[in-house]
Amino acid sequence: MEENRSLEEYLSNGVRNIVKGILKASFTNRKTSIFMTKYMVSSRRAREKRKAAEAMGEHIPPFLIASITNKCNLHCKGCYARANHSCTDHCGSKEAEGILTGADWGRIFTQAEELGIEFILLAGGEPFVRKDVLLEAGKHSNILFPIFTNGTMINESFLKLLEKNRNLMPVISMEGEQETTDARRGEGIYQMVEDTMKRLNDSGVLFGASVTVTKQNMQEVFSDAFVHKMKSNGIKAIIYVEYVPVDQESTALALDELTRKEMMQRLDTLRREVAGLIFIAFPGDEKTSGGCLAAGRGFFHINARGGAEPCPFSPYSDTNVRTTSLKEALSSPLFCKLKENGNLTESHIGGCVLFEQEEQVKSIVEEQEL
Repeated sequence: MEENRSLEEYLSNGVRNIVKGILKASFTNRKTSIFMTKYMVSSRRAREKRKAAEAMGEHIPPFLIASITNKCNLHCKGCYARANHSCTDHCGSKEAEGILTGADWGRIFTQAEELGIEFILLAGGEPFVRKDVLLEAGKHSNILFPIFTNGTMINESFLKLLEKNRNLMPVISMEGEQETTDARRGEGIYQMVEDTMKRLNDSGVLFGASVTVTKQNMQEVFSDAFVHKMKSNGIKAIIYVEYVPVDQESTALALDELTRKEMMQRLDTLRREVAGLIFIAFPGDEKTSGGCLAAGRGFFHINARGGAEPCPFSPYSDTNVRTTSLKEALSSPLFCKLKENGNLTESHIGGCVLFEQEEQVKSIVEEQEL
């Protein structure tokens, strides 16, 4: 119980810092500042809900990751979602079978709000192919929805949606400067992303960037030149995501303990020296939180068909939120065993502790199916 209280305090402090950082970064944006001031009140209420649950022996994470579609319009090199076949080009009858509807996601968002979940990260595929889900998310102003997008589909219709619903925050993915981004995402994508950032900035929409960090691009994406260029483009938050290998051959790109330490030291420097920008590392310093935050410790993942998974990079599930509540999914046998067996505290290479334990995770799921 003491460990859970310490974890809840760690997570709540992290949430408070993020909310305060967003409010500070959006100080000159009147509409966003008004929204974030109101959101701070709902954030306090959410923390009280989680605190009350903790007192009853129930741990509720403040974050949820929701992959609302398995469709994407790009073919990025090294894409984990395509490697594990959770992402496709089309959503025909076969691909769309079992995909959660907008109403399904609306029900999940309502349950999340009731539990005290404050942030729901919308991912895919490309989430902007699901306007129905984004409309549902917009109705839940007590939850902040970072939308992890490749930035190529945000047209005038979506700009109006984002202007109306300030709880929807696009987070545009890139790998660094033009040459590095286009090498992975396709020729011309960086320019499309720059055009999108200009439209978002001109519209006064709060938005951020998501940067996948590898040993190859680490110096580039943490450079003063890159950071200040992102700031000049209107970005208010940069989320640095550690690269997760798609196979054993690509593990050389993943950060090791030394490079991860260098990354965290550089982040500390940027947080001190660069005003008006929020810097977030995912998964961040796991030692501070007592291990990986997946499987419900700090967050968990729901795939496009409703499967409750430890995280997007460990796509295994024994529970589906279509037939069970979000609260019950947090106590799934898989999640419980991963925490009880110590899987989340193992040493690892790359951004996901469960990547190197794939067979162990699969065996736990198979045990539940017997």
